[in-house]
Amino acid sequence: MKTPAVYIMANKKNGTLYVGVTSNLQRRVYEHRQGLIYGFTKKYGCNLLVFYEICETMEYAALREKKLKSGSRSKKISLIERMNPEWADLYQTIM
Repeated sequence: MKTPAVYIMANKKNGTLYVGVTSNLQRRVYEHRQGLIYGFTKKYGCNLLVFYEICETMEYAALREKKLKSGSRSKKISLIERMNPEWADLYQTIM
């Protein structure tokens, strides 16, 4: 089932952040965690799902991703800490 979402991966608390968008959050996070996607997340070890937001449509998810990516690091950290103050890996919550 396709469920549009925007998400943030990290390598550790207050570490390197990656903002992404997908139509299948479970599959995409699995790919990041297993290192199946070559690029930023693999290079910097961003394998912890620290934030996600389910969206109504892919169009809205893409706009939300763009807004998050253009925002400051401090805004991303604030967003993460409102949902996930301990920076726990949320992967099990989406399974």
